[in-house]
Amino acid sequence: MSDTTAEVWLVVGLGNPGPSYAGHRHNIGYLVVDELARRLGSGFRAHKTGRADVVEGRLGAPGSGPRVVLAKPRSYMNEVGGPTKALATFYKVTPERIVAIHDELDIDFGTLRIKKGGGDNGHNGLKSLRSSFGSGEFYRVRAGIGRPPGRQDVADFVLSNYNGTERKELPFQVDSAADAVESLVTVGLERTQQRFNS
Repeated sequence: MSDTTAEVWLVVGLGNPGPSYAGHRHNIGYLVVDELARRLGSGFRAHKTGRADVVEGRLGAPGSGPRVVLAKPRSYMNEVGGPTKALATFYKVTPERIVAIHDELDIDFGTLRIKKGGGDNGHNGLKSLRSSFGSGEFYRVRAGIGRPPGRQDVADFVLSNYNGTERKELPFQVDSAADAVESLVTVGLERTQQRFNS
């Protein structure tokens, strides 16, 4: 199965670029693709489209897993659709082979949900992707961040750092989300949901 013409998966970590956003809840997508890049033994490089940083490789069994492009768009969350569409065009990837990794308010912190399609639930990154592709039929690895405590504004909450307790647990959630992406591209949605949506 080491066929170089095999279809490519585009795995996009949603987040905001720059060091000031790095630890925010909204940037979990970046953390997960960083972990996947580490597993591939590669560092991100600027893509020739000029609008994203990418790593290319194979996930899963060494040398024989599916071809993937890991991407971190260089735009802010509400504009990730443009750079993602440019990469999809470059690599000839349809929405059915795109995996978006993002934070999810309606899921408890530390929990994952994997699905295909659906609405954007007020998430600006998903909204931008749907708008650019004219479709929401891409895969989502949804990393729970929970709802803000008390009356804290949602925007303030997602654009703030994890608390001390969460920071201790975060590596486990990132690791698990990276496992979910590997599972999705190697064994498919149903088996991945059985394993991670429990």
